[in-house]
Amino acid sequence: MDANEYQKKALKSLNPNLNKEEVLINSVMGLCGEAGEAIDIVKKTIHQGHEFNKEKFILELGDIAWYLAEASHAVGYDLNTVLELNLNKLNKRYPDGFKTNDSIKRLDEKE
Repeated sequence: MDANEYQKKALKSLNPNLNKEEVLINSVMGLCGEAGEAIDIVKKTIHQGHEFNKEKFILELGDIAWYLAEASHAVGYDLNTVLELNLNKLNKRYPDGFKTNDSIKRLDEKE
């Protein structure tokens, strides 16, 4: 399945009573909430002695994907386009792959 097919199937569970602005707000809030749940799993592993629960972590990534699909839809983009635009941005930043010096240079340019 490609990203657009996922988005189409995932959006079947989108609340039809929400307007575009509400969809956008819901999606961004959902992304933040699910990212928090994912980092909580990592936090418990690193700082509280829990075993890393890969299955639960993957489910949280799936929830993040759902909200990403919703957010993209809210602003009129399909997921394939969002992912392609992100790769284009990354290729401009790191044309030869990640290098620490390129990352530091980017940080220095922003200050």
